[in-house]
Amino acid sequence: MEFVDILGYVAGLLTTLTFLPQVIKTVKEKSAKDVSLNMFLIAAANQVLWVIYGVLKKDLVIIMTNVLILVLSLTMVFLKLKFGRTTASPSDTL
Repeated sequence: MEFVDILGYVAGLLTTLTFLPQVIKTVKEKSAKDVSLNMFLIAAANQVLWVIYGVLKKDLVIIMTNVLILVLSLTMVFLKLKFGRTTASPSDTL
C-alpha cells in the first residue's frame, strides 16, 4: 500500500469520526432538540452523491468513507425524528 493510499484511509477515518460525537451525545441524552435536521438531510444527500462518485471512479476510500458518514447522517435524521423536541420553549411560539 502506498503512502497516498494510507493518507486517504486516515483522512477518511477522521472525516467519519467528525459525526460520531454528535450521534453518541444524542443517544446518551435522548434529546435532539438542538440538532439541525436540515444539516443532516443535506449531509446525507451529499454523501449519496459522494458514494456514487466513488463508485464511478472505483475509489474504495471515497466509497467507504462516505457510506459510513451516510449511515451516521441517517442515524442522526432518525434520532432527530425520534427525539425531536422534548419540550416547547417560549420562543417556539414566536
